[in-house]
Amino acid sequence: MTTTISVINQKGGVGKTTTVINLAASLSIMGQTNLVIDLDPQGNATTGFGKSNNNEDNNVYNLLIKKINLKEAIQKTNIDNLDIIGSHVNLSGLEVETASDAKRAFVLKEILSEEKNNSLNKYDNIFIDCPPSLSLLTIMSLVASDELLVPLQTEFFALEGITQLVKTIERIKENLNPTLTIRGILLTMFDKRNKLSSEVDREARNYFKEKVYQTVIQRNVRLSEAPSHGMPCVVYDKSCVGSKSYFKLAEEFSKKNNIESAA
Repeated sequence: MTTTISVINQKGGVGKTTTVINLAASLSIMGQTNLVIDLDPQGNATTGFGKSNNNEDNNVYNLLIKKINLKEAIQKTNIDNLDIIGSHVNLSGLEVETASDAKRAFVLKEILSEEKNNSLNKYDNIFIDCPPSLSLLTIMSLVASDELLVPLQTEFFALEGITQLVKTIERIKENLNPTLTIRGILLTMFDKRNKLSSEVDREARNYFKEKVYQTVIQRNVRLSEAPSHGMPCVVYDKSCVGSKSYFKLAEEFSKKNNIESAA
């Protein structure tokens, strides 16, 4: 069964896109089949897989305005078992363009629901990279998703921001998507030399309990370098600290899938 997971945080620079790229790639290398939907107008997930975010035809914007169908929107990446629906800068104007459409929050959900038993059936996971804001695009993603993965930067004010996000998620559940759940909280940019990182780690685990992944993503320069080469870090340098962290996360992520399937 295909699971749709939004990777979300309304704050930028927390490792959201890095997580989408490297978790999806790690799972694909491990043999799972994944689709990434880049719903961020910046298009960093798209370029992070070596694809152009200026493709005028096959992009998520054209999919959302029904100019193309889902099969036409999907592009293969250079990684086996991993496809992408790329972003486009026109996404940034979608909120204004669809202002008169009362059902616009459900557009992505309807597109994915129609194809879940057809062209999407082959995917184990669909990862949606959300914009770093609580915009229409983010709401579309939350409505279309089964689960959420929330990257949490281990820095000051991080928990304050996530508390606001949890309130938004609760409102979405009440009004638009009652079955939405938080799959996990991922601690990112962890620096073991920094006392604050350990404090945020402890506080997050006290507050969110078992929702926080045991795996933490450590600060690593290779994670920052890889996108400029148009490839995930787990391909660019699979033996670096950052890549090892994402492979470990992929194992933990898969284990949770297996436990839920058995239940």
